[in-house]
Amino acid sequence: MDRTIIDKYEAGGAKLQRGLAGLTSEELLWSPPADAGVGKWTIQEIAIHLMDSDLIWSTRMKSIIAEDHPTILSFDEGKFAASLFYADQNALAAADLFDLNRHQFAKVLRKLPDSTFARTGNHSERGSISLEQVVQLVVGHVDHHLGFISRKRDKMGKPLKD
Repeated sequence: MDRTIIDKYEAGGAKLQRGLAGLTSEELLWSPPADAGVGKWTIQEIAIHLMDSDLIWSTRMKSIIAEDHPTILSFDEGKFAASLFYADQNALAAADLFDLNRHQFAKVLRKLPDSTFARTGNHSERGSISLEQVVQLVVGHVDHHLGFISRKRDKMGKPLKD
């Protein structure tokens, strides 16, 4: 088990916060044209999606740690975005919650023995998935969506600063 993945996991919150930094409410809610090649969701929708998804995956990881091969149900991210008023939520608060959750759960991950990362759950779409695979998946999930945020910011003339 390469434990540097835990550091990457924990750093995801700061990455999301940087992705939103300096944007106005109007920019967070900017809907790109369909042919822009930057995804259909607004930056705000991405931020809320990441928060929702991360809270769900945290619960799933806790189940894998504490239970014997638990069932992990999938969710429809499109239905969440369409039904949970993403445009009316606060993207910056979502990023803060995401960051806090990552810091908090990284403490748990660091205390686990390597053997725990081999524990598995049964995902309703992905099949058997280990804790280590989940951590890798959620690290990549942030980077995937930050790519969209970066391209949207570029289209607005507000590139991400390193």
